[in-house]
Amino acid sequence: MNKIMMTAIFFFITGLTLAQNRTKDESGINSAVDAMIYSWNHHNYDDLKNYATEDTDWVNAVGMWWKGRKESQYAHQIFHDTMFKEGTCEKQSVTIRFITKDVAIAHIYWHFGGNVVDPSGRKLEPVDCIATVVYVNQKGKWLMEAGENLPIIPEVQQDDPIKRMPKN
Repeated sequence: MNKIMMTAIFFFITGLTLAQNRTKDESGINSAVDAMIYSWNHHNYDDLKNYATEDTDWVNAVGMWWKGRKESQYAHQIFHDTMFKEGTCEKQSVTIRFITKDVAIAHIYWHFGGNVVDPSGRKLEPVDCIATVVYVNQKGKWLMEAGENLPIIPEVQQDDPIKRMPKN
């Protein structure tokens, strides 16, 4: 009986510790997401090193693939010095799924608005997007390893086959 009680206490404490660590990890990932949004809204990517790995990759909403932090920082800054310089980004929600204890995928729903113009000077409409971002835990800090951002197109969303999927 005593052995069973000790085993139960061990698993309870282990589960509690894992839950506390998971909450801390989720908080760390949300902080990294918030840092990315801060860079966007302040139109300055000098702080990218604080929330992205050296070899981070980013694929933007029109299919440009920036390899490594240097390219990602440079390209983001160029666009924020021009077409996004008066744009805004607002986080809608973040869903996190852990792949391992040190790797997680975050799906970020966010809204882009403000005075955004394309390279020809045409004002762009506000848009909701979804990003898939891979985060890795390096020395206790969650950093973006790779990400891709896509616009959500409402006219196409209505044809999502999952909405017609049989419920079994």
